[in-house]
Formats: sequence, C-alpha cells, structure tokens
Amino acid sequence: MNVCIIGDGLTSLSLAKNLINKKINVHIYHQKKINDLNSSRTIGISSNNFKFINKNIIKISKKNAWKIKKIEIYSENLKNDKILNFENKKNELFFMVKNQEFYKLLNMNLLKNKFFKKIIIKKDNFYEKIIKEKKYNLIINCDANNPLSKKYFSKKIDKDYNSLAYTTILEHKKLDNDTAIQVFTKSGPIAFLPVSNKETSIVCSLDIKNKEYSDNDVLNLIKKNNPKFKIKKFFKLNNFKLKSSSSRNYYYENILGFGDSLHRIHPLAGQGFNMTIRDIKTLSDIIQNKVDLGMQLDNSIFEEFQKKTKYMNFIFSSGVDFIYEIFNYDKKNQSKILSKFFKFFGKNEKLSNALIKFADKGINI
Repeated sequence: MNVCIIGDGLTSLSLAKNLINKKINVHIYHQKKINDLNSSRTIGISSNNFKFINKNIIKISKKNAWKIKKIEIYSENLKNDKILNFENKKNELFFMVKNQEFYKLLNMNLLKNKFFKKIIIKKDNFYEKIIKEKKYNLIINCDANNPLSKKYFSKKIDKDYNSLAYTTILEHKKLDNDTAIQVFTKSGPIAFLPVSNKETSIVCSLDIKNKEYSDNDVLNLIKKNNPKFKIKKFFKLNNFKLKSSSSRNYYYENILGFGDSLHRIHPLAGQGFNMTIRDIKTLSDIIQNKVDLGMQLDNSIFEEFQKKTKYMNFIFSSGVDFIYEIFNYDKKNQSKILSKFFKFFGKNEKLSNALIKFADKGINI
C-alpha cells in the first residue's frame, strides 16, 4: 500500500509517521527544503492529543515538552482583573512544544525509516502527473496553497480578521512557569505561553484595520501587559495574517485535503494544530480498520473521514470564533458587560470543567 503526502510541515510529518508505524509506504513531496524554521513559533498540544502523539506518532521527550498546569485570562477592560481561571488538579492542561524542535524530531526519525521517502517537487507539471500516473492508493494534500488546493478545495467559508499575529519568545529571569496567561487588550489578545522556567512564547494578535504597528509598538504593548516576567531580551519578532476557513468539501476522488487545507482558526485558543491531531486520529482509526480487514486503501476512507469530522470541525471552529467575537465586541464598544459575564460564570466549576474538556478533546457527539 502506497500513500503520497504533499507538504513538508508538522501536519505532513506527523501524519506520515503515524502511517509508517502501520508499515504503510509513504512518500512526501514538497516544493522546497525548509532551511530556516521559525524559531519563535510554538504549539500548545492538549493533554489528550499529547498522549495520542506519544503512543501513535512519536515519543516526545520531557526536555522538548513543557507542562502547563493552569490557564488565567485577564481583560484590560476590567483593569487587568482575572476573568477566567482553569486548572486540572489531576493532569496537565496542555504541553508547549517549539515548532522547530518538533519538526526536527519527526524529520530525523522519518528519514531513517525504510517505509519513508522524501522527494522535492522540481517540475510544474508534477500535480497533473501524480494524478494521471495512479501510483498511489491515496493522495493527501497538506499544502493549502498549491494547484491541487486551488483546483479541488477552493470552495470555503472564509473570514478575514483584519489582524496580524506577532510571535516571539521572551527570555526572562528564572521562575516557576507553569501558567499560561491570556490578556485581552484594547488592541487585541496577547498570550503568554511558558516553554521553560526561563522562556515564554508570546502570541500577540493585533487589529490592523485602523492602525499599523511597528515592531517597537508590538514589543511595548507586550511590556505594558507583562503579567510577571523580569525581561532579559526578546527573540526575533515574526508575524502572519489571521484568517479562518472551513472547506466545503474534504476530498476529490482519491485526493484528500488535510490540515490547513481543510480548516484554519484564530490562534486565540491555540487549537489549530489540536484540530489536525484529532483529524489524524480519526483517519488513522479508519485506515487501521481497513488494514485489519485486509481491504485495499481507497477513497471510501475519505468519504468516511468527511462524514465523521466535517460537521464537528465546523462546530468547533465556530465555537472558537464565537469566543473571539465576544471579546472583540467588548473591545470595539469599550464595554465591560461580556467580560463581567465571563468572570461571573467562570466561577462555575461545571462550566470550567466543560470548557477544559472542549479544549482537550474537541467535540464528541
């Protein structure tokens, strides 16, 4: 059985590793080598997804994963008063991993495996050729910007947030650093995400519709809303546009859209990669069932995958967007009503536990 995966990011490599663990031949095709991975990008992996990765994809060592035990959310509208607090006394809420380190771990492991091959796309006619040749049982496209995505997966529900997400890593004096902090400022949300006792990842999402921000403006905003850190220095500041999208169709014949090709969400809740890992789990279970029954891998897998994930992904994405719009309403209207509402209901233990479960496992219907 042969599977082609297009793309060379964390999604592609994680999916490839899961499939070769089943002794399925996987070829990854990508347009160019990644020579300079963004050292300031990090991902938060929910506790449930972290267990799945360690069991079904690759073991992440303790030195490469930082435990987050608490989440605190503040609002500038309430003079930086705490409005929500999440804590699971039995387990970690999630783990922080640096993109660069996770990529290298996956890539090095895959290149040593006899079931894996990595190939650079050199010719423009590659995409037409790979469809016509029919060398692969399945083609999984993880690149949202290539000709396959534009031709077969262009029908989407899109939203432009008119915002830029700025990312950096803050180096600071050593402290007990196991609490993720989100501050909803008048300019946009700022997340402080610990990656060690001396470093904290920053994701600052700023509305650029009516104002442009220089790098100094962004750093000053971070300093102004700094909750507790004695800053030594900032790493390089990077940015990317914020958009959300949900694909209307997940597959075409034996080609499946995957990862960003299917869905993108606001980084506010740190759930983008977690959605993808849950998709990998679902796809993995469907494929394993076919393998156990001795059946060929064909596009019936994609049809089943779409039925199981499409509506849940859309509901989950809409939920994250709804949370963003609630705080955005308060910001635009200089209101305190919704922030106070969240502060009041945040004291409800059942509601807090439900939100923790939502972030950890997604939607299970």
